[in-house]
Amino acid sequence: MIQPGESSAEILGATTGVQRAPFAKLELFQLKRFLPPDLCLELIALIEQGRRPSTIADDNGDALFRTSETCDLDPAAPAVRQLEDRLLSLNRIDPRHGEPVQGQRYAVGQEFKAHTDYFEPGGRDWEKYCAIAGQRTWTFMVYLNAVEAGGGTRFGAAKKIVQPEAGKLLAWNNRRPDGSPNPATLHHGMKVRRGVKYVITKWYREKPWG
Repeated sequence: MIQPGESSAEILGATTGVQRAPFAKLELFQLKRFLPPDLCLELIALIEQGRRPSTIADDNGDALFRTSETCDLDPAAPAVRQLEDRLLSLNRIDPRHGEPVQGQRYAVGQEFKAHTDYFEPGGRDWEKYCAIAGQRTWTFMVYLNAVEAGGGTRFGAAKKIVQPEAGKLLAWNNRRPDGSPNPATLHHGMKVRRGVKYVITKWYREKPWG
């Protein structure tokens, strides 16, 4: 039985166009044209209005580990509500288990070095970030535009680089089948070489958020 904070390959595969990457150690999915061009542009405009320097729970002492900008998107904004509706139709995850939607902006030279989206059990930030809502279960990320050069997302374990395309969604399960964190989800938001990259990120938790 699927838990409220979970999706599954079967649920995602019920949507026409969803492709699963052929990697045994990683549940990674792609759906092109998940968002229409006009909605992508609306979300880009919101990111431009509210962007701030990105933060990270643990930068491993590297001040340049994450150099992008982030926007905490207003859940009441019509474009954000449309996005949330589309995500729910795709993944069937109880919306109460979702973190607020974030947007990210990467200018030339900016990146997010190789990292996982889950929190390390017992790590210094475990209680701070996971005491109430628990571990992250799924990540859903949407590229809002194509990038002139660079800006791909590299999954090292799978030896795969996904290139940005406007409206394209990536989704992955942050855990193994036994529920433990999956290190094969390690991924790198690579440096933008030309242009600007905009993405949307939505994380889900084991328990209701907040």
